[in-house]
Amino acid sequence: MARDNKNEDFIGPIRRLLVALFVLLFLAVFVVWRIDSPRVERFRAAVIDEVVPSFDWAMAPVTGMITLVSDFQSYQQLAEQNDNLRRELQQMKAWKEAALQLEQENARLLDLNKVRLDPQLTYITGVVVTDSGSPFRQSVLLNVGARDGIIDGWPTMDGIGLVGRISGVSDDTSRVILLTDTSSRIPVTIQPSGQKAILGGDNTLNPPLEFIEDPGLVRPGDRVVSSGDGGVFPSDLMIGRVALGTDRRLRVRLAADYGRLEFLRVLRAQPHDAIEDPGGLLATDPVLPPEETAASDVSGADG
Repeated sequence: MARDNKNEDFIGPIRRLLVALFVLLFLAVFVVWRIDSPRVERFRAAVIDEVVPSFDWAMAPVTGMITLVSDFQSYQQLAEQNDNLRRELQQMKAWKEAALQLEQENARLLDLNKVRLDPQLTYITGVVVTDSGSPFRQSVLLNVGARDGIIDGWPTMDGIGLVGRISGVSDDTSRVILLTDTSSRIPVTIQPSGQKAILGGDNTLNPPLEFIEDPGLVRPGDRVVSSGDGGVFPSDLMIGRVALGTDRRLRVRLAADYGRLEFLRVLRAQPHDAIEDPGGLLATDPVLPPEETAASDVSGADG
């Protein structure tokens, strides 16, 4: 017991001495760090240069772990992108095969039917400069105009479906009135029933069908093409498919992508010559003199 008391007598003063030394050390560091003097500033800089770099070894595991996590995340992203690219490549191969089959089938059908394509139905591709779509007017501006041979009334397509017609031409630009504009009215044919109708714009992406001959023969999903009546547009231009609107009206889901109109094809639709007389197309009855007409009537009566 006496030895334990002696140890406690030595430990207590040493503990208090160490606490006092630590307090004095911290106070000295605080004072040195707060003194505003050029010499002290140089001293602090020297201390920092000597002490701070020596902690690089302590930060090495943390830095390595951060780098490892970052590399693992990058690897995961690359793996996902690789999988997506593989799927897209597989889909593209399938589409390529389907396109080749359709091309071969189309060539065979054209050869069997001896189809002669209209050489006048060529096109000029223009870039959409501005889109002046508004609640009251739906139109776009192209960077092709009269210098490129553009004429009012020519139809425009986006490569898939009919978009509108040229309405206003200057030297370098031309304006296209879209099918969705309220001033747009075009005759269409609904397939396979062959019903005639008018597609009228109402400033929505799904314009309604009006004046349908027999609405009972029209079904949602039927194909809508231009009829060519009135010489407004060439016939059989793809427009879209029939859909039933929320207002229970038959509308057309347009095939053209109106959300991304970047390039438009302006079709050179030359008007067909009007046939004013039968000419040599129809055989007319010969006009006989009255004497020959009477003789033929008598011979017919005798027979």
